[in-house]
Amino acid sequence: MKLDKYTVGRRYGKALFELAIDSNRAEEIYQELLSLRQIYAEVPELGNLLSDVRLEPHEKRLIMDKLVAGFEGTVKNFLEVVYNYNRMSDLTFMIDEYEHRYNEHKGLLLGSVKTAVPLSEEQLQNLEKNVAKTMDYQTVELKEIVDSSIIGGAIVEANHRVIDGSIRTQLEKMRSQLNR
Repeated sequence: MKLDKYTVGRRYGKALFELAIDSNRAEEIYQELLSLRQIYAEVPELGNLLSDVRLEPHEKRLIMDKLVAGFEGTVKNFLEVVYNYNRMSDLTFMIDEYEHRYNEHKGLLLGSVKTAVPLSEEQLQNLEKNVAKTMDYQTVELKEIVDSSIIGGAIVEANHRVIDGSIRTQLEKMRSQLNR
């Protein structure tokens, strides 16, 4: 049975994070993974190239050698394992899983807030503090998204949870109750 890219990403990312914690190098490895993610962002087809059966093995190896030259130790070994199992196209999912676990370990929750108008810095900071308290995290960082269609209020999405305090949703609830 072939595993989907999300399952592969979770497994490999979890294994790398556990290794990083055991070796007390979580921060260092996280920084290396961020630079690796940047490489993948700059060359979006890199993962597919290194997993593609149309390239000869020696051609893929040349590309891989250039990639791993910028890394050493745990990350270099990790890349070699991922390459040997032909999973380089799933690497960004592995990095995402590592990042999620790293942030959890640090007590940091990343999410987004959708509002009809931009929030002031003070409003955003207060919202982040309230979300941190509500969701039991030390720190919350919310990426702001402006969407006038919600009319007013805010929709916060973080850790697979949605807190919808938008005017649009409240109006829709009222409308459905009136139509009963």
